[in-house]
Amino acid sequence: MLSATAISDAVTGGLWTSVTVVPSTGSTNADLLAAGGPEGQVLVAEEQTAGRGRLGRTWVSQPGSALTFSVLLRPPAQAGWLPLLTGVAVARGISEASGLPATLKWPNDILADGRKLAGILAEQSTAAGGPASAKDGPVVVVGVGINVATRQDALPPPGPGGLRATSLAVEGAVVSRERLLIEILRQFEHHYSAFRANPDPSATGLLAEYRMLCATLGRAVRVEMPAGRTLAGEAADIGSDGSLLVTGGGTTTAVSAGDVIHLR
Repeated sequence: MLSATAISDAVTGGLWTSVTVVPSTGSTNADLLAAGGPEGQVLVAEEQTAGRGRLGRTWVSQPGSALTFSVLLRPPAQAGWLPLLTGVAVARGISEASGLPATLKWPNDILADGRKLAGILAEQSTAAGGPASAKDGPVVVVGVGINVATRQDALPPPGPGGLRATSLAVEGAVVSRERLLIEILRQFEHHYSAFRANPDPSATGLLAEYRMLCATLGRAVRVEMPAGRTLAGEAADIGSDGSLLVTGGGTTTAVSAGDVIHLR
């Protein structure tokens, strides 16, 4: 089982105020949203039985094979960039801890050689919750699920567009989950501290770093958007608001929500 003490000793003292590890829970996101309280809480589960991904998808984790955790934040500015910021922190943390190059599929899927390694889900509550008062603002909980030691035969089937799943073990990377989580939390604190001081992603360099890591840019894509709309074109850039700019037919469309499929 993951050591809450070892992780806490390595990361607390700044943004992170507490680290809790539980053997099993339905969803770490749901638990933190219900509890509320001060910023900087980290909740890790050895097993999630009701984990969720973007667009209502499920995330299933086998005990000990994945790294599933959530963090509670109270950002002072609009939180639209938080999922993308988390993607950068997770990709950088994976690369630093394991040596495996990790990239991003817009908005925040983590890829290894074009296969999905991790997912991220951010959820917001307008209730103050817990000991913190209403002046502390809304709670944003960001959940992360990473396939660490999952075997090839235990990975989920391909997702939309044939996107295959993978794990660090399948990719030949061996790293302890403690070290992986510690590095991700350090990367997150670095980027989030800059975001708190200045939420402009261009000024802090976050936008440039996201562009550098984003494997979606320059690709032919199909975007399945809400209400059944579909958009096809080239992923040309990332807007200052985190949207994906897709060009096609002589026009550029800013996509703020949707499922992106990389076309070959």
